[in-house]
Formats: sequence, C-alpha cells, structure tokens
Amino acid sequence: MITVTDSAAAKIRDLMTKENKPEAGLRMRVVGGGCAGLQYQMGFDPAAGGKDKTFEVNGVRVFIDAKSLIYLTGVRLDYVDGLYGAGFKIENPNASSTCGCGKSFS
Repeated sequence: MITVTDSAAAKIRDLMTKENKPEAGLRMRVVGGGCAGLQYQMGFDPAAGGKDKTFEVNGVRVFIDAKSLIYLTGVRLDYVDGLYGAGFKIENPNASSTCGCGKSFS
C-alpha cells in the first residue's frame, strides 16, 4: 500500500488536466542510478501493464511494476510548496539511506 496526500493528489490531477491526460494514472517506479544507487521515476501512463499493481489512492490511480513494488511498499507521496521550492516528496520507510537532494536512495 502507498499513501498519496491531499496536496499530492490535487497536484497530480492538476498536471493530468494541463497535459490533457485526465484518464491516465501515475506511474511510479524505481530504477538504478543516482548518487545513492536507486532513484525514483514518475510519469503518466494511459493504463496499467500486465504485471503492474494498481492502487486507487485519494482519487488517483497509481501503477507500480512488480520490481519497483518491493522498494515502494509503504511510501508516502506528498507535494510541498514552500520557500525552498516546490515539488513531490517521497518518504520511503524502506530506504536505508538517501542522498542530499532526496531523489535517490539505497
């Protein structure tokens, strides 16, 4: 299971509308790379793949492939907008360490 905060869900719906993809779902995955070894990727997909796990969270469909699900189970996706900038923030209880920018983990 994953958590999508109210602010993240609102931003995702806003972006889907701006990109004319109202029926899409949010694809979350983990790939090799980044300064800590693994990094997050997010984007919009029109539909889930055959081996994807689909979550309906806070009015947003989220697609996660089987390999990434190992790393993303229990994550909390938030959207912050403050003095230091705006963007999505992933809180991952499975990460043993993260890099300074927060975009990669191990």
